[in-house]
Amino acid sequence: MGLTADFPELTATARRLRQHIIRMVGAAGSGHPGGSLSAVEIMTALYFKVMRLDPARPDWPERDRFVLSKGHAAPVLYAALAERGFFPVEKITTLRQLGSPLQGHPDRKALPGVEVSTGSLGHGLAVANGMALAGRLDGRDYHVYVLLGDGELEEGMVWEGAMAAAHYRLDNLTAIVDHNHLQIDGRVEDVMSPEPVADKFRAFGWETRTIDGHDFGQILAALEWARQVKGKPAVIIAETIKGKGVSFMENEAGWHGKAPKPEEVEKALAELA
Repeated sequence: MGLTADFPELTATARRLRQHIIRMVGAAGSGHPGGSLSAVEIMTALYFKVMRLDPARPDWPERDRFVLSKGHAAPVLYAALAERGFFPVEKITTLRQLGSPLQGHPDRKALPGVEVSTGSLGHGLAVANGMALAGRLDGRDYHVYVLLGDGELEEGMVWEGAMAAAHYRLDNLTAIVDHNHLQIDGRVEDVMSPEPVADKFRAFGWETRTIDGHDFGQILAALEWARQVKGKPAVIIAETIKGKGVSFMENEAGWHGKAPKPEEVEKALAELA
């Protein structure tokens, strides 16, 4: 399946999310565009096709849960929540401003739709495990999704969480790795390689699938596959491009945590028009 031809509505939504990311990070003068842009298709598929949500009732007990473990990619979460109707789109340009609910890392007490306050890398999977266990104990059929960065896999707690998820047979949990191969210090494989990622998760007792993280056909098929896995957790290794959609940001580690200047914002938005 092709990205644009087969999924025009999702593709249009993904384009708007990328525009929001550029605008908000540009207005803030700080933030993390690279890893936000790489996760756009994943977030679009989750929030606009897959997850059971009600923006009018962000605390609806039957909702699916999403944990942004790589909390520095908050701009993509905010963009998705705004487009989905959790808060007015006009607020996106208040990112990182004093008093704004759009903090540099997600704060569940500040913004409806944020399930977990994240930012300290490595913790999201363990929290998602707890949510999945709670769902089982409460007899609810919601599903828990957690998005991890590939650089984040260098954190030891990720693998403790992976071991626990398999031990407790959490088949209501799906992890997604945004495998863009870059972190703040350079290529993930050069800094502290977690490869082979799929084999490691498999060794920890997970069902695994590797996909093109920018192809909606593959993303949606993998998310459906993950929900059908029984008796163990599932992980989707999404091969992505850091800075996807903005030519001068793509595959550049320098855009991990740097905001575009006004002229760069204008150039990026022209490319995303």
